[in-house]
Amino acid sequence: MHVCTLVGARPQFVKAAAVSPALKEVGIRETLIHSGQHYDELLSQIFFDELGVPPPVSNLEAGSGSHAAQTGEIMVRLEKFIKERGPYDAVIVYGDTNTTLAGALVAAKGNIPIAHVEAGIRSFNWLMPEEINRILTDRVSKWLLAPTETAAENLEREGLKENTILVGDVMLDATHMFAERAKKLFPLKSITHHNAGDYCLATVHRPSNTDIKENLQSIFSAFGQLPLPVILPLHPRTKAVLGHITVPDNVEITPPVSYLTMLTLTSNAHRVLTDSGGLQKEAYWFGVPCIILREETEYPETFENNWSVCTGANQESIINAAMGRPTGPQCRLGEGPEGRAAAMIARSLLK
Repeated sequence: MHVCTLVGARPQFVKAAAVSPALKEVGIRETLIHSGQHYDELLSQIFFDELGVPPPVSNLEAGSGSHAAQTGEIMVRLEKFIKERGPYDAVIVYGDTNTTLAGALVAAKGNIPIAHVEAGIRSFNWLMPEEINRILTDRVSKWLLAPTETAAENLEREGLKENTILVGDVMLDATHMFAERAKKLFPLKSITHHNAGDYCLATVHRPSNTDIKENLQSIFSAFGQLPLPVILPLHPRTKAVLGHITVPDNVEITPPVSYLTMLTLTSNAHRVLTDSGGLQKEAYWFGVPCIILREETEYPETFENNWSVCTGANQESIINAAMGRPTGPQCRLGEGPEGRAAAMIARSLLK
């Protein structure tokens, strides 16, 4: 079996780093392609060396643009690549980016079966481009590889039970794979002068927060009311608008950091404040309470016993949530029925 895997954003490379070895273990040949959806200076050879995985065999260099322009450009370039380098027995896509949807549409129109890793995730917010990408990709996929029971239930409600396989979360696999490597290569003392538990970690990147000045200022004002320093690796979208707001003195802005560095910062934080779905889960797995700077989340399981709280951009809500404490143990978020999600994904493709 020969599969084509399409990725386009750093988190997707991390997920592929967990799945690719599992494919190899069961004899599946894989061609890994980068759509070039975003230029990311952290996606250099150093990134792949850190994770111990090979880089993609090709970069489609689709570039940025409007959602329609970017999705269309990826489709045109991917179709050409598949015609020249194929045939492939399946196309694997991850998550909910424009790359995900483009890969799914090209494969569907070319009659190539699609495996959607992280199928069934729903925010139920149709204003999010990611929600549209997820739902459309699920509709055309043969293997709906659900990370959680909630995701599998969502797919069943949508009439897609027959193709749904609950495999667990590949991000949990990746966290297990790379946490020790992060600790060895990037110990906390090499990143910051703060001790474990003596800082909060924050990320802000969603348009609902960065494109509305009042929301961004409210979030940063809340950071300023916290009793600990707030380390904030800066997303390019946030950097572009930061000059229009007041940044409190306790907010320590850093350049974007590598995946392994982020694992170290997350695992040692007192609290995580973020609008990122991935970071929310990583905080949960490390046992760090998380304040979600959104009105909804794709992972409602994390609400149990107040390990995560949705606050949106409301200053008072953020402060109150950050001062709160979990009231009980965690659930088993993302744990697959057969152990490693990646191994179950690989076996599922062979059935």
